Amino acid sequence: MGAAGIKLHPACRVRQEGFGLLFYDSRGPGLLFAETKRLLPVDFFDTVRGLEEFPEGVAEKQKPALKKLYVTLLERGFLREQSIC
Repeated sequence: MGAAGIKLHPACRVRQEGFGLLFYDSRGPGLLFAETKRLLPVDFFDTVRGLEEFPEGVAEKQKPALKKLYVTLLERGFLREQSIC
């Protein structure tokens, strides 16, 4: 079995807004506003990513905040763990 990665849950959607990304969950009343500006592309989680994987051009000082966002998205059910082949 491969290493664990993260991917957008099939019941969740993400939309680009002026402040960053809006995550919403069609399973119930779940919204998450992520003030990422244009740091994360809207389709970043369409494929399986590692927890330590960041978009190209992200500065080292921004990575801890993005990792915290990833963990929050996992805890709230917007992302799910999946094996990386």
